[in-house]
Amino acid sequence: MYQIVSKESLNPTVTKMEILAPFVAKKALPGQFIILRVDENGERIPLTVADYDREKGTVTIIFQIVGAATEMLDHKKAGEFIPDFVGPLGRPTHLEGLKKVCVVGGGVGCAIAMPVAKALKAQGCEVTSIIGFRNKDLVILEEEFKAASDKFYMMTDDGSYGRQGNVCVPLNEMLESGERFDEVITIGPLIMMKFVCAATKPYGVKTIASMNPIMIDGTGMCGGCRLTVGGKMKFACVDGPEFDGHEIDFDEAMSRSRTYAEFEAKERETACNLFKKEVE
Repeated sequence: MYQIVSKESLNPTVTKMEILAPFVAKKALPGQFIILRVDENGERIPLTVADYDREKGTVTIIFQIVGAATEMLDHKKAGEFIPDFVGPLGRPTHLEGLKKVCVVGGGVGCAIAMPVAKALKAQGCEVTSIIGFRNKDLVILEEEFKAASDKFYMMTDDGSYGRQGNVCVPLNEMLESGERFDEVITIGPLIMMKFVCAATKPYGVKTIASMNPIMIDGTGMCGGCRLTVGGKMKFACVDGPEFDGHEIDFDEAMSRSRTYAEFEAKERETACNLFKKEVE
């Protein structure tokens, strides 16, 4: 059993939890993920390692409440336990030799981008961070990104906080002015990553995209995270989750990611109604 050491609501739909998992914390690296179950009969949920503390033996996860399983997880309190917390899984982000990097995060994807920016900063890399949200109410991890960045840009779609516009606005401005990076690392909604990769491609800037958002089972057996990279079939959970963004077929990935959207919405509604009855 794994204890929930702390729990914090980052915005109305995103929750941060610190889990006591010494063996996972000992080996975890930026870019990797874990698989957990909320109860013994629950589904497996892959979640990225948002942070880790090797001395305390804890791993931080940040998740968005989108389905039944995450709804159930969000109802857990600090001090309670979950039965399974397996990892670290997946290939860690390649950081060696990078001197100047732009990290682009969107929405809850910022939880995946933040440890990458933090690790780059720790190794002496010049880090530019661009993070984007729909509005001010959904902003997360702002101070953490500022601490890990030499340059920082906050973007909101409606202009309610930071600059108005999407993450490609400052990225395009920098590229057009002649600024170059060893790599651009982007993590967020598929449509956002697609346009980030489209922005960097004409300039020949290597761009790494995390396909964590399409993972389901986390072992490669379910086939849910199958995608096409460079004309070849890959699995985000075992071959990634990070790939050369210029080789990813984003249109195919986005089409497949919507397959179970209606089912997930119904399952979450069922879970919500169940918790309401328990409270009543």
